Amino acid sequence: VQLQASGGGLVQTGGSLRLSCAASGGTFSLLVMAWFRQAPGQEREFVGVVDWNGGDKYYANSVKGRFTISRDNSKNLVELQMNNLKPEDTAVYYCAGVNAWATETQRVRPGLYKYWGQGTLVTVSS
Repeated sequence: VQLQASGGGLVQTGGSLRLSCAASGGTFSLLVMAWFRQAPGQEREFVGVVDWNGGDKYYANSVKGRFTISRDNSKNLVELQMNNLKPEDTAVYYCAGVNAWATETQRVRPGLYKYWGQGTLVTVSS
């Protein structure tokens, strides 16, 4: 499976961005899809995850209420709508996929995920 993330850019504090991740080369509907982010000098951080059909979602506390994950299995697409962005949201954002809906403890760990996109940079100016 190949994942291609896009949609990053420069936005002011309080603004919005919508990231997309397009999948190819596999059965997208069998993948649990997640978003992670990594700021300079920091470890990769879990943002949110959605199950196979979009019915169950789980978010990091730092983005809960501001970010929303959605997926369209007919288009092999998962998206991350980011609202009320803050400077601390600045990072490279990665989409990732795995064929398992793990426990809450496991699903936040990058090591669980088998497939990764190349990342898209989000910069939030103050």
